[in-house]
Amino acid sequence: MTIQTLQVGPIMTNCYLLCDEDAKVCALIDPGDDAARVEKLVEQSGCALRYILLTHGHFDHTSAVRPLLERYPDVPVYIHRKDTAADRGGDLLFTPVGEKNQRYYQEGDTLPLGGLTLRVLETPGHSEGSVCLLVEGQHVIFAGDTLFRCSCGRCDFPGGDYRKMLASLARLAALEGDYRVLPGHDRETTLDYERRVNPYMRQGTAR
Repeated sequence: MTIQTLQVGPIMTNCYLLCDEDAKVCALIDPGDDAARVEKLVEQSGCALRYILLTHGHFDHTSAVRPLLERYPDVPVYIHRKDTAADRGGDLLFTPVGEKNQRYYQEGDTLPLGGLTLRVLETPGHSEGSVCLLVEGQHVIFAGDTLFRCSCGRCDFPGGDYRKMLASLARLAALEGDYRVLPGHDRETTLDYERRVNPYMRQGTAR
């Protein structure tokens, strides 16, 4: 398993390329902008793109999806139903991601990627349909805008809810063992570190 990170767009969103190099397949997580750079990352990996996976529907995590589908027209795009542009009633934060390719995932769903398996955790708070993606057996979490280093995603956008955010952070804190945490912005962290120092996670676990 390899994971490459590309910071894209004006808000410096972390786009991730997860590869099973033995099976020569990969998944993109949160291609938020700079489609040409993202495509180059995929092509240089030598792996076939199997999925585009979205931790939530905000434009800074989805804006490269439509141009990428021109290059990869058969690749499914997974998002939680509550964060689709249609469900959000035209909210400008949420951009359409290609209705023909759009698929929905929810709590407990799993996606195979070669010898890897990704599991979906619903973690609302930043948005109604925010999810985290766990790579089973690898202790890796793609956290989107739920958990950041020493912080969490803002909850003042439409669909945000601070109480739900605290519950989601408590849920992550309750996972067994340590995890590498790959957030939607800024640098990566670990779950053990956040359990110790993150004031929002500590507030969530104290409830």
